[in-house]
Amino acid sequence: MKKVVLLILLVGLFNLAQGQTQTGKASFYADKFEGRQTASSEKYRHSKLTAAHKTLPFGTIVKVTNLSNELSVEVTINDRGPYVDGRVIDVSKSAAEKLGFINQGLADVKIEVTNAGDGKGKNQPVTIDHVAVEEKEFYEFEIERLLPKGFGVQIGTYQELVNLMRLSENLKNSYQKKVTVQVKVINGVKYYSLILGPFTTRPKAEDFHLEIKKKFPYSFIVDYSRL
Repeated sequence: MKKVVLLILLVGLFNLAQGQTQTGKASFYADKFEGRQTASSEKYRHSKLTAAHKTLPFGTIVKVTNLSNELSVEVTINDRGPYVDGRVIDVSKSAAEKLGFINQGLADVKIEVTNAGDGKGKNQPVTIDHVAVEEKEFYEFEIERLLPKGFGVQIGTYQELVNLMRLSENLKNSYQKKVTVQVKVINGVKYYSLILGPFTTRPKAEDFHLEIKKKFPYSFIVDYSRL
């Protein structure tokens, strides 16, 4: 088991298991995204039944049901997002047409994983609203307050606090970097930023950022002296 060094607290990252459901708002891609590269490196095509989700591995197939009219469609996750509070999935335009909410722009939906694949998508889960932890799953970790120096690469900022260990273990195995968590309070709400590093110089941080940017497109460099 990997030991996790944290600034203050744990961040929760996990994968939605097959058969579980998630509810929230769905949106759909604007026409301007046609042909643009998604986070999985595939090009977005409005005619394909695809979607963006914050956490599910690329290649996961989910059934999306519009709760207002009970219309359903299966889509394949190939992108990350949507990064708007309350929205849980961003579907292609053709999927939105099948769900019947083109005119409304948004819909209340239920998401259910119908085919989780091998769980080895190019990008690891980031965060999700409901938490599932496998039975008899154990991790070893250490908590230490830090005053970091130099630079780090921030993977993302999240609200959930469970199951950081899975993502941390994956990141440590893949990149051999320390995992730290910065706690932020914005408008009275706590957020937790997951950061890899530290790096002694900005060029070293930039080299690492280039290495992971395709897998974590919303990552960026953190200068600890400015925090």
